[in-house]
Amino acid sequence: MNLKQLAKELNLSISAVSKALRDSHEISAATKATVIAKAKELNYQVNPFASSLRKQKSKTIAVVVPEIANNFFSLAINGIESIAQERGYHVLIYLTHEDFQKEIAITKLLQNGRVDGILMSLSSQTANILHLEEIKEKQIPLVLFDRVAESIDCPKVNADDYKSALKATEHLIENGCRNIAFLSISNYLSISNKRMKGYVDALRSNGLKSENSMIIECSNHEENNKSLIKKLLKSKHRPDAIFASVEKLALNVYDVCKELKVNIPKDLKVIGFSNLQTATFLNPSLTTITQPAYEMGREATSILFKIIEKRGYNMILEKTTLKSEIIIRESTLAVSKK
Repeated sequence: MNLKQLAKELNLSISAVSKALRDSHEISAATKATVIAKAKELNYQVNPFASSLRKQKSKTIAVVVPEIANNFFSLAINGIESIAQERGYHVLIYLTHEDFQKEIAITKLLQNGRVDGILMSLSSQTANILHLEEIKEKQIPLVLFDRVAESIDCPKVNADDYKSALKATEHLIENGCRNIAFLSISNYLSISNKRMKGYVDALRSNGLKSENSMIIECSNHEENNKSLIKKLLKSKHRPDAIFASVEKLALNVYDVCKELKVNIPKDLKVIGFSNLQTATFLNPSLTTITQPAYEMGREATSILFKIIEKRGYNMILEKTTLKSEIIIRESTLAVSKK
């Protein structure tokens, strides 16, 4: 049973039946009741795909993220899907694998009208935002979350990276650390720069020097990162603590410490940004700055739907900052020296 057949059964025009089913003010209450009753009798179901085409909406949103192996993005996607399902939308997930050129190619693909809006977290290699400006010019609703570009005018949702890094570094200092290394993931990412600034400011406010040799710029290549960490731990000026700016770098530190037989937390204390659910099961358990990933996903999606449903809302440059939580575990505990 389709709309044409239903209209024929009712001896009404297709337009009148369609308007009645949509509760249009142009159709009388009596006619609406007759149409709805006949539709139920004949088991007529609205074709959502055809309906979305008529409204020029795909009922689909895109989520562009660097990876899903990171627990943060897995949780954020769960939050995104929870809101999308409530709205009857599908979610398409695109992975950039931290590749800037792939990120550009994905945004080009999404400009053909296949999605009603885009949620994006930038790759660590994103050096400029021309591709994001193109999305705006095409008037495609865009919301950035977590890894955002500060220079583009669009809604953004992130965590309190600077404050969290400041508190995390102070926690290490309170537990006796004086030579703290920081593992950075990218000079391009705002989250990496904010976390580094929090680290540097905490050192300075506690009378400690910020040494360039203690700030290690890592990459997306695990073996290279391990080599850098190994070189750091073998150096004459070895750190007594390492602050990892992202989850995978904290795990790299654990691997290298095991190889070099460096005891955590006796010889080296470790803390890192991570939503790793198994952090408590590591040996020793890892102290983490845990972000509200699920809530960030929900918040970003809620803002995106405001833009989709009310064009022009994206001119309101909404910026939402959610609070992270430091969960203290064994990897940063003070160890009594006997």
